[in-house]
Amino acid sequence: MKNKFKKNFPIFKNNPKLIYLDSASTSQKPEQVIKSISNFYEKENANVGRGIYALAEKASKKYNHARKTIAKFICAETNEIIFTKNTTESINFLAYTIKDLILKEKNEIVLTEMEHHSNLIPWQEFAKKNNFKLKFIPITKNYELNYEKAKEMINKKTAILAVTHISNAFGTINNIQFLVSLAKEKKAITIIDAAQSIQHIKIDVKKIGCDFLAFSGHKMFSPLGIGILYGKKELLEKMPPFQFGGGMVNSASYENASWTRIPEKFEAGTQNISGAICLAESVKYIEKIGFKNLQKNEKELLNYALKKLKSIEGIESYLPKKQSSIISFNLLGIHPHDVAQILSNENICIRAGHHCCMPLMKKLKIPGTCRISFGIYNVKKDIDNLIDGLKKAQKIFKNN
Repeated sequence: MKNKFKKNFPIFKNNPKLIYLDSASTSQKPEQVIKSISNFYEKENANVGRGIYALAEKASKKYNHARKTIAKFICAETNEIIFTKNTTESINFLAYTIKDLILKEKNEIVLTEMEHHSNLIPWQEFAKKNNFKLKFIPITKNYELNYEKAKEMINKKTAILAVTHISNAFGTINNIQFLVSLAKEKKAITIIDAAQSIQHIKIDVKKIGCDFLAFSGHKMFSPLGIGILYGKKELLEKMPPFQFGGGMVNSASYENASWTRIPEKFEAGTQNISGAICLAESVKYIEKIGFKNLQKNEKELLNYALKKLKSIEGIESYLPKKQSSIISFNLLGIHPHDVAQILSNENICIRAGHHCCMPLMKKLKIPGTCRISFGIYNVKKDIDNLIDGLKKAQKIFKNN
């Protein structure tokens, strides 16, 4: 299985023995994205929306064009895109500003048992402060959501449905369109955590029908520290600012201030301008490859890995029927951290632990899992080396 994309990622040239199987945590960055960072600071560095000189106008034009590119990528309108640091900040943003959108008779928030802490803890805090009740759609024995239970739990008291599109722990692909439709029937606000899906599945927010959607750039070939919150413009216009300061003010006196239009209303202070520009460059890179090619590569790797993992005795895998490019497993009698350390000695990078899903791991009565996740730069040889490393781990612990 040849990989014509791996050469686009300088990290593998600089680390020729690296086997990177942790793209669900953060993806590696292609050369064109890395170059766009230095290009901005070397040729275009200026603050946006503040200067009338040519350099500032050029920076502003690229920044605004980046927002337009990202909006088009998820089929949103340009002013429905808010730049944040990451998915976590996007969801916290909502937890701090969404209260006024909730109908008075509603006091329940529906999540799932597979939520990342980023889509759990903000709502725990919201519920405590506002005397709301949290409810969790349970998982089945197949590590998928129980949609029959979801029908029961989403009711007239549901204020918010906040659900992950793809589980970062098991790779489960959730039927978010079905869940959103259930919530809309009950006039609930719908929020999608797309951190694990944005780089794997073509997302159309209008087709999904969700009110809000959040994702991080660093999982889709972009730099760390840039994220997106999509929100329907009619809702964003009703919401108060998340932060206050320069750039989001329409007028100000010593006593009062009024806010400018969306999305600038939610972007106080100097933004991560280079990050936004790089995120747009990542979008272009994904579109150039095409989701069809991305998914074909991932499916081949997934099927190959599943077949190879079956050859290992004493392995327990956590496999949903509808699965993305994430596989979680444990080796009998070996802690996931020990497995990861042994693999690290072989230059193999995997994730091990609770994956910011502690309640889920407690429910399953396990300390965590070993997790592998694929990117466009992975090949079957990476999996072969992984299998050898896992067998080595078993041999070490058997001898001890």
